[in-house]
Order: sequence, then C-alpha cells, then structure tokens
Amino acid sequence: MSKTVVLAEKPSVGRDLARVLKCHKKGNGFLEGDQYIVTWALGHLVTLADPEGYGKEFQSWRLEDLPIIPEPLKLVVMKKTGKQFQAVKAQLARKDVKDIVIATDAGREGELVARWILEKAHVKKPLKRLWISSVTDKAIQEGFKRLKDGREYDNLYRSAVARAEADWIVGINATRALTTKFNAQLSCGRVQTPTIAMIAKREEDIQQFQPKPFFGLTAQVDGLTLTWQDAKTKQNRTFQEDVVKERLAACKGKPAVIDALKKTAKKSFAPGLYDLTELQRDAHKRYGFSAKETLSTLQRLYEQHKLVTYPRTDSRFISADIVPTLKDRLKGMNVRPYAQHVNRILQSGIKAHKGFVNDAKVSDHHAIIPTEEELYPGALSDKERKLYDLIAKRFLAVLMTPFEYEETTVIAKIGSETFTAKGKIVQSAGWKAVYDDSYEDEESAEADQHLPALTEGQSLDVRQLKETKGETKPPARFNEATLLSAMENPSAFMENKEKDLVKTLGETGGLGTVATRADIIEKLFNSFLIEKKGKDIFITSKGKQLLSLVPEDLKSPALTAEWEQKLSKIAKGQLKASQFMSEMKSYAKQAVSEIKQTNQTFKHDNMTGTHCPDCGKLMLKVNGKNGTMLVCQDRECGHRKNVAKKTNARCPNCHKKLELRGEGDGKIFACVCGHREKLSVFEKRKSQSNQKRASKHDVSKYMKKQKKVEEPINNALAEQLKKLKLDQ
Repeated sequence: MSKTVVLAEKPSVGRDLARVLKCHKKGNGFLEGDQYIVTWALGHLVTLADPEGYGKEFQSWRLEDLPIIPEPLKLVVMKKTGKQFQAVKAQLARKDVKDIVIATDAGREGELVARWILEKAHVKKPLKRLWISSVTDKAIQEGFKRLKDGREYDNLYRSAVARAEADWIVGINATRALTTKFNAQLSCGRVQTPTIAMIAKREEDIQQFQPKPFFGLTAQVDGLTLTWQDAKTKQNRTFQEDVVKERLAACKGKPAVIDALKKTAKKSFAPGLYDLTELQRDAHKRYGFSAKETLSTLQRLYEQHKLVTYPRTDSRFISADIVPTLKDRLKGMNVRPYAQHVNRILQSGIKAHKGFVNDAKVSDHHAIIPTEEELYPGALSDKERKLYDLIAKRFLAVLMTPFEYEETTVIAKIGSETFTAKGKIVQSAGWKAVYDDSYEDEESAEADQHLPALTEGQSLDVRQLKETKGETKPPARFNEATLLSAMENPSAFMENKEKDLVKTLGETGGLGTVATRADIIEKLFNSFLIEKKGKDIFITSKGKQLLSLVPEDLKSPALTAEWEQKLSKIAKGQLKASQFMSEMKSYAKQAVSEIKQTNQTFKHDNMTGTHCPDCGKLMLKVNGKNGTMLVCQDRECGHRKNVAKKTNARCPNCHKKLELRGEGDGKIFACVCGHREKLSVFEKRKSQSNQKRASKHDVSKYMKKQKKVEEPINNALAEQLKKLKLDQ
C-alpha cells in the first residue's frame, strides 16, 4: 500500500500532526501510520554553502578575493542537524511513498525549509501543501480536507530563494570587505544597516534639539480648572511670554462667565486585532518584553498550548470564512477572568463588521486570535499568561459594542479672554469594560475633569489665576516598541521622500518582515552596534563608525523597500527571480568597489588594559543587552566574558534590579542608587527574610551561564563571522 510523507517544520508540530493522522509507530525521526508517515525538520536542515565551500582559497578573508559571486550558489546540509536530514531523506526516498505533503510553517520561510530539503535529497514526487493558521486538531483535520497543489506555491519558493541568495551575496561580500579593509569585526545587511541609520538619525535629532520655552494661563474656579486659549491660534500655549503676562494682568480680579456649553455624543471603537508587530509593541510597553521574547513566548502559545493562531502575521483583520468559528473560540476561553464578557457577547450575538473582518486585508494569515482550544490558565507560565491576556482582551474588545460617552466643552470668558475645559459622562462602557478602566487613552488631561453643574451666563469667582510654563521636548530615544514601529514605517527617516518610494514602503511593510524584525534587533545588540540603557536604545561608537564606512544607499530604507517589493512581485509571478538576482550581483560588486576605494579608518575607542587569556591581545569593553562584557578584539579568537550581569535580585533600598559584578570571592551585587553588598552578605540577608536562598550550586550554575558565548542568529553571515580568519 502506498503512503504519503508529511514534512513538518518542528518535532512538536510533527507530533500533533501524527496524533491527528493516527501515526503511532515510532521510527528514527518519524512517526508512521497506515496512510501517512510524519517526519520533521529542526528549522532549517539545509542552507547555502559558505564561501570556503567554493574553494579553499576563500577560507581566509582577503580583500583581493572580493566580490565572491558563485554561479550557481550551492546547498549544503547543516552539520548540527545532519542526522535528522538523513532521517527525513530516508522517508522521502522510500519506494512505497507516492507523494509528499509540505506541512512546514505557512509562509515564505517555511516554504524554503521544506523545498531546500527536497532539493538536497534529490526527491521529485508530487507535492501537496498544508496551509493552516493554527495547529489545533480541528484545524489540522480541516486543512487535510483541503490540501493545495504544491505547484501553487512555486513562486513563493522562488521568492524565498531569491531573498536568501540576495542576503548571502550582499551580506557576505559587504561584510568581508568591511572586515578585511578595516581589520575589525564589522557587518552590514540590507535591513540591519538602515535600522542602525534610523537610530543614529534619532540620536542626531536629540543632540541638535534646542528647547523652546512656552507659556500659558490656568484659572481655578469652584470645582473646575479652566485653560486659556489663544484667540488667533486656538492653542492653549504661546512662545511669547509678554503676551501671557499682558493677558494675566487684563484678567486679574475679573470673574469667569460661562459663555457656552457644547455637548456632543461620541463613540470610540475598539483598537484593531493584533498582528505580530503590534503585539510586540504592546508587550514591551506593558511588560518590558523584548521583541524576541514576545515571539518565542507566542510560539509556545501557538505550538505547545495551541491557544492562539499563527504568530508571524502582518494582518490585523480576519477573513469572512473565520467568522463562523468565532463562537467556538469564545467558548474555548469561557473561564475567569473572561467568562462574564464571553457570555455577554454570546447572549447578544456576534456582529461581524468591517472593523475587523476584511478579506482584502488578509494575505497569508489573519490576525492573531484565540483558537477553539479550551483555556486552562494554570497551565501557562507568567509570561504566557500575560501575552495570552493581551490577545484575549483585544479579541473580546472587537466583538463588543463601542465605548459611548457625552463630551461637554465649557467655554468661559474672563474679561475678553477665552478659557476652556472639557469633561465627559460615560453612557456605555462597551469594549472598555474588558480592560477594567486600565486601557490607556491618548486623550488630553482636561478630558478627565469631572464637571460641576453649569449654566450659560453663570458667573464664577476666580480663586486663582496663574501663568504656566514649560518647554518643548526633544524626540524620545527608541525603545524596542518604538523601534519596531519605525521599522514598520521608516519613511519619516528618508531624506528623499518621493511619493513612489513612500508608497513602496507602505506596500512592503517597511524594513524586514514581521517574522524577521525581532532577530534583526537582537543581532544588532549581539554585534554591539547598539546598546540598551534602561529601556532606551543608543547607537554605539562601533555603530556610528560602521555607518560612516558602508555605501551610502545601503543606509536608506528606500533601497530595502525596493528589494522587498521585487521579492513580493516574484512571489506573485510578476517578476523573474533571475532578473532580481542580476541586480543583486551588480549591487554587491558596486558595494565592494566603494569599500575598497575609501580612505577612512576604523578605531576601537573601547579598548581596555585587560589582556585576553587565550591570545594575549587587549580586550574591548562592550555593553551587551544584559550587562557589560569583555570581548577579544581578535574576531578569530572570539573570547568573551561577562563582567557585570543584570539579575532579578532587587536592591533593598530602591528595589531596582541589581548587577552581579566581579569574580570568585570578590563577587558583589551593585545598584545604580549606590548600594553595594558582597554575595555572601546578600545570601545571608535573603535567608533571614525567608526568601529563596541562592545555593552554591545556583551561583556556580549562574556564573557558568555568564561565561557562555551568545550564539549568533543562524544565517550565512553569522556563520561566516564565526569562522573569520584574517591574513596579516
């Protein structure tokens, strides 16, 4: 009897598929049933060969060897997952296997994972595609009832290959050119370089900012604060202090007369459903989660708990075919603290509207929403609960009625000057009931006033009339939430704001994709091109110097946007991949030529007096994402050591997180407030306060973790940097 191989992207998804498909017989890297054989990758099993795969002469990094543009680029099995590749290949090649179902993640990268395995395994059998947005049993069963012809996704595969090969050709050549030219570990890429440039531009704007003082007036009457309004500009502040002083003198001793009361019925609709970027922004804003942290937690909610739909989506809408499933999704989450809202929605009936249902705004995957899986809050970790809560509340909010209120605007006269105040009376809490008044409104402070009973023509005694002062503030530094927003919409950072380019950025979704932005930010931290102080992100000296060395157009979001647009056209069959790759090769040659010809130099300004224990060269002091590190300046050596690590231990004085510094018996905890205490004293204090004591084993384990080298992101560029050899 012939069988079908089902290829999943990860073991956890493979096990779920196998259970639904009744594949219970265990094998080496697969599960088998009467009809199906389920096997799995471990992410990428196959990747593009390193430059040394095209000749031993490329093992050493030499400027004269560049550009390296192999024809064609070769695929190789990744060493660390070679065993699983052989297990998958064995199942694909079985004589009793008639066809293959690609069940990797439904997206560009998932398609590449599967197709590269098939290509390297030299297997050519009929392909079908499982394309689902959640891995619940019901979704899998429905998905297998409507499998697509694999050929429908050939263009998506071509787009994925073009993206990978373009990143290899541009990234490898530009990085080797920079590194060998300036004898320093420098890397650049089509997404990371314009991202650094945006951070640098924001820093420049902050440094050049000149604050301007502004002035205003407020009047205190019985139970009410009135704010002066400029008759010409209708603003409640002016940059002319003499004008305010004149108005203050003219109003002194005069009553406030209610000139008009304007009442307006208003509605506020729930914010849209989450896509990945919006969820990452909110998770950082509310809980301080990094973009990477949010994605990995979300992945567990999707794969392990099966409580949410596909995470890597760029849509904030659902398609019409999802509407009939909403009732079951609500029933799945009908537990505290959501039950009361769920029951209210079910009783009143689900009303789908264009605010969250729009087929035209859903491409590969709809917005992130709960699945039909039954929720058991106790089974989730703290981070998982917090993230699920954001998704669940946003889902409930769009299904509820608008927030309705009556806004009253008070217009009063003090002498001839106009003063105003605003207040509101809630008519119906609507969707805001889900948030227990914790949802943050971006409304003015005056809207929060509780207004007393007033009538037009009423005269009120002014108890206090005073001048208010302030000054304009510089733009805020990026944090991970705002950097994600800037990557999604980088047009504000373009010097050339041509309409076509701005439109292109809008169509392509900005820099990177929802699936890659978290990795890009993480990579910039790990490469010490940016650093974090508190929640704020700063560009390092290394990052600034890199921007002065790379080709000018590689810093612009416009170039990346054009490339992403072309990749999108390849996926739609509107552009040949060969044409795009020809452009990429020409660009790589141009970039290498520019770097070779520059007369600039690179200088380490973070050199310490500490010698590397492995090679003896002086080490560099860098601020990693989680603390201070010493890094050997010789990239081939690669020695790293944490010297100060942020911990979860709290300062007894200010309750901020402590840093663990030093080595051996000299280890101390230190706080920004000035508090210092030895590790032994800290342990004694914690023991006396009946809190969990750090054992010697815990400390030993912790310090080993300190010394652990952070693994770079799995891509061709990172692999090359790891193997860097410089000819002297």
